[in-house]
Amino acid sequence: MTRILAIDEGTTSTRAAVLDEDGRTVASASREFHQSFPQPGRVEHDALEIWRVTREMIGQVLGTAQLTAHDIDCIGITDQRETTVVWDPTTGRPLAPAIVWQDTRGGEIVARLEDGHGDRITEITGLPPATYFSAVKLLWLLEEVPAVRRAADEGRLLFGTIDTWLIWNLTGGVRGGLHVTDVTNASRTMLMDLSALDWSDELLALTGIPREILPEIRPSIGDFGVVDESHLLGGVPITGVLGDQQAAAFGQCAFAPGETKSTYGTGCFLLTNTGTAIERAGGGLISTVAFQQTGQPAQYALEGSIAVAGSLVHWLRDNLGLIRDSAEVEELAASVEDSGDVYFVPAFSGLYAPRWRSDARGTIVGLTRYSTRAHLARAALESTVFQTAEVIEVLRRDSGFAISSIRADGGMAVNDALLQFQADISDCEVVRGGIESTALGAAFAAGVGHGIYAGTDDVRALWQETGRWSPGMPRDEREHRRGRWEAAVQRSLGWSEPPATH
Repeated sequence: MTRILAIDEGTTSTRAAVLDEDGRTVASASREFHQSFPQPGRVEHDALEIWRVTREMIGQVLGTAQLTAHDIDCIGITDQRETTVVWDPTTGRPLAPAIVWQDTRGGEIVARLEDGHGDRITEITGLPPATYFSAVKLLWLLEEVPAVRRAADEGRLLFGTIDTWLIWNLTGGVRGGLHVTDVTNASRTMLMDLSALDWSDELLALTGIPREILPEIRPSIGDFGVVDESHLLGGVPITGVLGDQQAAAFGQCAFAPGETKSTYGTGCFLLTNTGTAIERAGGGLISTVAFQQTGQPAQYALEGSIAVAGSLVHWLRDNLGLIRDSAEVEELAASVEDSGDVYFVPAFSGLYAPRWRSDARGTIVGLTRYSTRAHLARAALESTVFQTAEVIEVLRRDSGFAISSIRADGGMAVNDALLQFQADISDCEVVRGGIESTALGAAFAAGVGHGIYAGTDDVRALWQETGRWSPGMPRDEREHRRGRWEAAVQRSLGWSEPPATH
């Protein structure tokens, strides 16, 4: 029997799943890991904890399924993309906490890069200069952490996103682990030439980042080495690696130009396949790599990135104590007919697409004595819908694709009411596939890389629909609500600037 093990290393938790060749989950295990917020705007992870939890989840899922490495054909890895790790390959220890994609430090670096170079950076990488991307985080580490700068000068520094960190450890670590990444993760560093699919000499010269600390870039579907015999999965090949949003798109079978998925996870990310052409849409969309199979041209995508979605629910739980657990928010939100004209703009990391405003701040607008915690819970959920609708509008306007249907996945996609509201506010059909499309996409990619599937046509035949929602809201009501949301957003913009005094 064919079995594929997927490692899904997300922003708040690590999941390991064993899937059969039909994409059915045989067993899975997941665990949250610690989130550190040392200062406003800063978000950090302990890379060693992530590696430890990953090993534990692999052991747990193998134990649950009563399998060993001999029963696993191949491994697929998907990860939280822009999160930045730097480590010493002689000790295997990180030289600083991992800086998470949501982290907003490095604003002065962004300003420096934008000054005379912003358009050129976007032309090369498809990305606007922003604290979101790994290059800014890496530059900050090199400039602000003496141990990192010293290690770079002494030739004992490695950089990677989480996929690189896991692969290096799985394939041997200090004993000679592979220092590699895939094109989807590399495309999110703001250092890769989107056309050449290699590190840009021009950007390395501009930033001063040494090429030798960067991993080798490989196609997403292909050879990423074999797990070292010292680990539970010793001898099993790693044959598929994708950033989490590209993995979700692969799991949702967004293989043809115009096919679109929206993942409602820690953040919310809408990704539209553009085929082998790099589309240069405006309106704050990102040009990125969707996937590449060894020996074939890369498939590209346009992406709208929303920083805060499911993490807002965690904030309601952990910071405000408004709910006891994440599952409670759906029931609470459903207890009221609407948000009571309350709008929540969760700009905790600024606003990403379509505005890219790092100065935006989280804002709640419309509170009255009538408002209850149920209205606040509903407004929190609806904020993801409004932000997604904005991205869909930009895609329709700038990409040339009609975007009449999107495929939804992610933890928040279990909420039928949320998906109906998305269909209504976006005037767009919403189709739900599997909730865990990220791990599924990693497994499918690994299966193609290992020869279990002949190609994407075989994968498409396995996709299953689990729900469908059509728009039913009158146009005037939709436009009214969109207008109220826009008014709330305007109040969040520039909030970091003090008011003028007279």
